[in-house]
Amino acid sequence: MKNNIKVERAIKDITQDELAKKIGVSRQTINAMEANKYVPSTVLALKIAQLFGKPVESIFILEQND
Repeated sequence: MKNNIKVERAIKDITQDELAKKIGVSRQTINAMEANKYVPSTVLALKIAQLFGKPVESIFILEQND
């Protein structure tokens, strides 16, 4: 699953650390998600989408091989 977290962070002008603190995870978790090495839980994906004010589907993109 790909995601647009890095793009959304840039739009909101927040760091990985700031995003991590707002949603209750570590900066390393944000880094791993942005590198497509970690797929978040549904709850975490919803928290991220809510924080950015966007639908989950606009931030997380399900690929055909997922």
